[in-house]
Amino acid sequence: MLYIRDIEKIIQDTLLEANLKLNYEINNDLQAPMSFNVSTNTIKFNYIQVNGFLSRVKVKETKENLVKILVYHEIGYYLDYKKNRYDLRTLMYGEDEEIKQLTAQIETNAWDYGRTLVPEELIDSYDQVRDLEKVHIPNF
Repeated sequence: MLYIRDIEKIIQDTLLEANLKLNYEINNDLQAPMSFNVSTNTIKFNYIQVNGFLSRVKVKETKENLVKILVYHEIGYYLDYKKNRYDLRTLMYGEDEEIKQLTAQIETNAWDYGRTLVPEELIDSYDQVRDLEKVHIPNF
């Protein structure tokens, strides 16, 4: 089990390594381990969800490295939104198929962009986590 301060330290160190100045904060109302808020440039994490993720993901990697993988994925959202200015109203008001398509595109891009920052020794684990998480995204 990782404590809040452990997760914050991993996020902080990962952002420093990537030379990024993003905010981060705990939010135990999240339904996912982590999320990225494009409006505030903030990585949010749910301590309970992170530890749940660590217990269910069967990848031979340290807990710290698995959290780093989550952080790289969230950084991928930041890099994607920086490069691609999506009309996020589609997510709120679009038809079901439009929402699925945009969600799948954003998710794919986040994994791809996040991967560009992953250290060589974590690439295989990053790809394994990505494959495991595909089941949670429609049309991914």
